Amino acid sequence: MGFFCTSPQKGSIQSPGNTECPSDKILNHREELDRYNNHQVHSTTGEIPRIRFERALTEGNSLLRPLSLPKPYTYLDDVFCLREQRRVNSYSRISLFSHEIQVPNTPLHKLVDIHMIPDQEKSTMNIRIWWNDALVHTLDLPLDGFRVHF
Repeated sequence: MGFFCTSPQKGSIQSPGNTECPSDKILNHREELDRYNNHQVHSTTGEIPRIRFERALTEGNSLLRPLSLPKPYTYLDDVFCLREQRRVNSYSRISLFSHEIQVPNTPLHKLVDIHMIPDQEKSTMNIRIWWNDALVHTLDLPLDGFRVHF
């Protein structure tokens, strides 16, 4: 049995057209990445990207280098951190975002480098103070006192 309309309705029914998106066909992004890097010939270079990259590495024709820490740093977060500079006052202290911090083993009135490493899980900011390429002090402060947005 079907349903019958007693009076015709105005308007027309339009077909939705092609609503299929190419990304719907990709079941897994890793499969697409593998296909692009290992099987598809690049339109500009005419080469498969993985083969081209491996050849560049063996020929020494790559700008990629192993990550190494610059001296004097021994901690990777000292490279990827927020940085500030402050001058040590007459009381061997610096002021950092309304925090007074004692800085030992540093000459008065000299600039120190401050590396700030936020830790959102602990809601703290790790402060590492450097002078003359040496780590002179480290401490953790509450994150809410800093004007840093993530």
